[in-house]
Amino acid sequence: MFTQIHSATLQGLEAIPIKVEVDAYSSGAIPRFTIVGLPDNAVKESLERILAAIRLNGLRLNAKSIVVNLAPADLKKEGSGLDLPIAVGILSASEILLFNEQMLADSMFIGELSLDGTILPVKGALPVSIKARKLGVKHLFVPKENEREAAVVDNLAVYGVNTLQEVIDFLEGKISLQPTIVNTREEFYKNQTAFDADFADVKGQENVKRAFEVAAAGGHNIILVGSPGCGKSMMAKRLPSILPPLSLHESLETTQIHSIAGKLHKDISLISQRPFRSPHHTISDVALVGGGNTFMPGEISLAHNGVLFMDELPEFSRTVLETLRQPLEDRIITVSRAKYNFTLPCSFMLVASMNPCPCGYHGDLTHQCVCTPGQIQRYMNKISGPLLDRIDIHCEVQAVPFAQLSQMKPGEPSASIRERVIAARKIQLERFRPFKGIHCNAQMTEHMIHEFAEPDDASLNMLRMAMERMKLSARAYSRILKVARTIADLAGSEKVLSVHIAEAIGYRNLDRGDWAERGV
Repeated sequence: MFTQIHSATLQGLEAIPIKVEVDAYSSGAIPRFTIVGLPDNAVKESLERILAAIRLNGLRLNAKSIVVNLAPADLKKEGSGLDLPIAVGILSASEILLFNEQMLADSMFIGELSLDGTILPVKGALPVSIKARKLGVKHLFVPKENEREAAVVDNLAVYGVNTLQEVIDFLEGKISLQPTIVNTREEFYKNQTAFDADFADVKGQENVKRAFEVAAAGGHNIILVGSPGCGKSMMAKRLPSILPPLSLHESLETTQIHSIAGKLHKDISLISQRPFRSPHHTISDVALVGGGNTFMPGEISLAHNGVLFMDELPEFSRTVLETLRQPLEDRIITVSRAKYNFTLPCSFMLVASMNPCPCGYHGDLTHQCVCTPGQIQRYMNKISGPLLDRIDIHCEVQAVPFAQLSQMKPGEPSASIRERVIAARKIQLERFRPFKGIHCNAQMTEHMIHEFAEPDDASLNMLRMAMERMKLSARAYSRILKVARTIADLAGSEKVLSVHIAEAIGYRNLDRGDWAERGV
């Protein structure tokens, strides 16, 4: 008998519908079990898992030969998510069970089978759920651990199932299952302000906290340079607590990427806080931008709509750092390989930290640096000028002396800083409403800079002197104007004034000869 079951497979960030066609028959002397339609090894091995699961659930196939076709046949099928639809197709085509034909026609199945029939979680349940609704599917069967992310989509009955036997009993009408219901909006807004870290824990460092406030308000990239233990990592990890909350659209976009990467916890339906990714400095360029033999999103895509924190920046390999150039400009990354070509979003804030020299104490007031000028120069040269040009705010961090540290009161809480950041972002959202895809000052084009951040004569003279003395590039000029526009928004000023330009210029100068010579 011939049966057709609906399922889906992942291609990049999109779910592609798959028709699992099964033909089971008893003729022929030699038993034959075949899967066609460009299956990868995980799909080819599914027959062994499926037949064992059917047998261990007390069922016996009466068909000698089974042919499974995965249509469209010219599209490569990857992963173990097709186990469940193939199993349902084999059971239906073998006619050992009587399923509700209309229910099969209106349903889509995804899930991996273990040998005892337990249904295991798979990646990409949310994109599959979105695709199922677009196709007009009425029922979606997913592993129990994936039910919450899949149930985010409305107008679709999502059933979280634990075992193959549970699916069989439901399709035969022996039991009833209740669709999973998730109060998406209530959960989303409830968890938006629950942060584990707060800027109130940071004592002193007022100039650095101001730099973080400006960066958060405009979505600007920032690099921190300071000696070990001065608080660079501590403050960077608190940045998400002052960023504006995710919108529902941003949350859905971010959740899809994490779903495909298999990074969602079973209790999470939607990501409600901006992601904070902190890869180790031994990361490869493929792990950073995405790709691999089996496609996976990279760290820059997992940080989409959030923060990518790169601690000890010079310790990353040169090839890894240079791959950041184009994503920082375009906010998308195109991963091209022999077998695929995918474009991924990667609109993130880059937060980097580093020591000023190999020993870490160049310029420190309490420790003596033991590095030679040549060692310092080689250390700094690990970061290219073009990459530094793409970082809007350069901030020097000095250690707070113990005498002051022990007497200081807790700093300003993140909630207060966040209010000012949100107010500045609202101004920007209103300003860029006519422009598609532009949400903050860091995303402004050159035309927008001339329209919204044009300096007056006094500011222009100040910029000219700064560029000549600091040997800044044309890109740095644009970055200064973007930062100045953000500072003006925080101050509630409609125009960019010389005081705003002066502060923005200050974020490009670390007052170190070795940096100044490199055009920072």
